[in-house]
Amino acid sequence: MYPRQDPALETIKCTWQPNTTQKSPHSQEIYCPMPKKIMESVLDAIGNTPMVKLSNLQKAENLKCEILAKCDFFNSGGSLKDRIGRRMLLDAEKQGRIKPGDTLIEATSGNTGIGLALAAAIRGYKMIICLPEKMSTEKTDVLMALGAKIVRTPTEVEFDDPESHISMAIKLQKEIPNSHILDQYINPGNPLAHYDGTAEEILYQCDNKIDYLFVGVGTGGTITGIARKMKEKLSTCKIVGVDPYGSILAQPQTLNSRMESYQIEGVGYDFVPRVLDRQSVDIWVKATDVPSFKMARRLIREEGLFCGGSSGQVVNAAIEFAKEHNLGENVRIVCVLADHLRNYITKFVSKEWMVGKQFYDYEELEDEDYQQSPLKGISLDKIQLKICKMYNENITVGEALKEFENGVPALPLIVNKSIYSTVYPEKLMKAIQTKKLGHNDLAKKAWSKEQVVVQYDNLDAGKLSKFLERNKVVFLVKNNQEGHVQQIFYAVPQDLLKLL
Repeated sequence: MYPRQDPALETIKCTWQPNTTQKSPHSQEIYCPMPKKIMESVLDAIGNTPMVKLSNLQKAENLKCEILAKCDFFNSGGSLKDRIGRRMLLDAEKQGRIKPGDTLIEATSGNTGIGLALAAAIRGYKMIICLPEKMSTEKTDVLMALGAKIVRTPTEVEFDDPESHISMAIKLQKEIPNSHILDQYINPGNPLAHYDGTAEEILYQCDNKIDYLFVGVGTGGTITGIARKMKEKLSTCKIVGVDPYGSILAQPQTLNSRMESYQIEGVGYDFVPRVLDRQSVDIWVKATDVPSFKMARRLIREEGLFCGGSSGQVVNAAIEFAKEHNLGENVRIVCVLADHLRNYITKFVSKEWMVGKQFYDYEELEDEDYQQSPLKGISLDKIQLKICKMYNENITVGEALKEFENGVPALPLIVNKSIYSTVYPEKLMKAIQTKKLGHNDLAKKAWSKEQVVVQYDNLDAGKLSKFLERNKVVFLVKNNQEGHVQQIFYAVPQDLLKLL
């Protein structure tokens, strides 16, 4: 387990210094800019991702400086984490730590799991991924397709909580024979993959002309590996770390005083991973969800780049920085785009999801389909939606089952006078089948934060239909003057069928 300590203190143990003459204790991979004509496996297709000018955004934002995107979502598994999955596994094989047939376990936000599961499938290993609940369904589906077993853990718990994805991985490793945690948080293969690979590619593609390099920070392996190479080969390049509000990675620690939850995946932590060398980062900026997701959608629509939410976070931070500092024509910014939109089809790529999370106004739903819908303008009062009880978090599994038997499609749990999470019958059934929960256990141990909650007074039947096209149940709330939930209704697709 990683010790809980003052986040202002460093955790990194590596003794690296720029241009040292000391022999490295680590393996090294020599960068080759020309890929093989015929590859031995898809692992050889990892790396050498394209560098693309963001010409349309640059023009739309009236930027004088040049802004480029390192498109690492072009990697085989869809993210820059493919690089470290491959590197950590191959290094462990060379060191004799693992052998085909062993079980690999990893705590991850999904992308590292996909990278490792990809490598494990090719090299002959079993794979178990411990994944926080908030991570997308798409990531889970890809992991399972690669043969990995998934263990979901609560999103809200702290890293050293017994139920966290990190604690769960450690617990499983102690229980399963011939199992290993390669551990992206401490494994030198994480930053080395970017030191030997990503950074060399960026330097080659840009002909050593880079002024600012923006990187989203999660485990810190990407920014550490890239930054250290830049310190050696292009010391004038400023490394900018992008960290979401709610994370504690940025420095100085005064930047982290605003604590809040965030929806962007793959960035930020509540502890400082050992592979993160914050001294190699020149500038830190903080970021929020709304502009990040909006920028990610713009990257898709305006630049045709199929990237994820953290990419929007990085590009938005770069654009804001360029404007604030009035960067001129001779300045070049490179942004590292971490992963593919494939992971987020049911999340920020969905307009309805953006509205449901209050990242978009309800007017965004008034598109052409809505205008032509026979349900447009029909008041929800005509549907006579059923009122839903307000369940507290102490409801037991047995009590929840009785509610489901009475026809309630899902149970919204109320915390601090708002819907905090939801218990769905499918998830509860799985928890009972796998013997994780019994009838006397709290149902909240099988809750999900992926409920759809919208304001009753902001919808008509036409707008509600857009949510029900993608979701089995939608909660509609009426709030009191203080903004607290006063009444909850629920809607299912059958409610609208009687209007058609």
